[in-house]
Amino acid sequence: MIRTLLARAGLVAAAAFAATLLTAAPAAAHGADAPDGTDYRTRATGVTPQRPGLEVRVVEAGARLELTNDTGRAIEVIGYSGEPYLRVGPDGVFENSRSPATYLNRTIAGDTALPAEADPAAPPAWRRIADGSTVRWHDQRALWQESTPPAQVRAAPDREHRVRDWAIPLRDGADPVTIGGTLDWVPPPDAYTWWAVTIVGLLAVGALGLVAAAAPAGGRALSALGALLVVGGALAVGYPVGRELDAGAQGVGGVLVGLLSGQIWSLLTGLGAIAAGWHALSRRPAADFVVTLAGACVALFAGVANAAVFARSIAPVPWSPAVARLMVAVVLITGTGATLAGVLRLHATSRRATNPIPAR
Repeated sequence: MIRTLLARAGLVAAAAFAATLLTAAPAAAHGADAPDGTDYRTRATGVTPQRPGLEVRVVEAGARLELTNDTGRAIEVIGYSGEPYLRVGPDGVFENSRSPATYLNRTIAGDTALPAEADPAAPPAWRRIADGSTVRWHDQRALWQESTPPAQVRAAPDREHRVRDWAIPLRDGADPVTIGGTLDWVPPPDAYTWWAVTIVGLLAVGALGLVAAAAPAGGRALSALGALLVVGGALAVGYPVGRELDAGAQGVGGVLVGLLSGQIWSLLTGLGAIAAGWHALSRRPAADFVVTLAGACVALFAGVANAAVFARSIAPVPWSPAVARLMVAVVLITGTGATLAGVLRLHATSRRATNPIPAR
């Protein structure tokens, strides 16, 4: 029985791995290379002079800017050489295929090779890229792209520093407009402390597997594992939802599209952990196997995949970085702890089946 369950677990894991490789296509445009965390805080301070209906905000932990134009007029974003780069207006969103910024801003690193047609001195060649009145883009003027921190940060890395004030020019018809903002260094947290707390927590949860499954306390331990998996699964679902909201997703439909295109495995494993938790709480057959498999999946795809926030001061979610780190820690504790406990319970069950206690 146990060997059959383990074989099934191997098949499920192999199928999940193969599906991951087959579906590893680029994510939606708004989150194609969103960072898992950063130590640079980007803020937009506003538009000068003010334009009613024109709004700018920072999304994806500072990786992109989002401009929404409800003025009823076309607004142009100016590129790095003073050329028209983007145009947002009542007729949709357009990019200038002759602007070098069109290609440099396709990745956060700005390392896209420029084609021959990229010429900032040439007349604009507008290409429609979206409907609506909102556009998001990487902008090197609002990012720190060097491989090493600024000199003042290297001199005192444990202090917060203003790296620079930045400005991005716009054009409203013939009138110049400017987006203003700031870029700051924020010292990262102590990742070792978060990992230490996580390891102690998952060992404590794993210790529930030492309680004899056949004893009354073993049933209560299984219920506790089920409850913990429900909590961990809920957080595993909530974290990617937060990432999509931080990336600028609008409404339930926008969040769902982002989840299904870029956060699918965290979403599925979180839902699976919730289902496995209810399975264990109901004391259904093969609950130990279900807990083990669901715990491993949620720990890997929702915990380890987001563990970079342990070492980053800015998290890609709309709440505080400390809350983000706590959520990931709980997912790792419940997922890995449930896996350890499930393996111990399966091993004990296998030993009892192999070496039954003789009748007196």
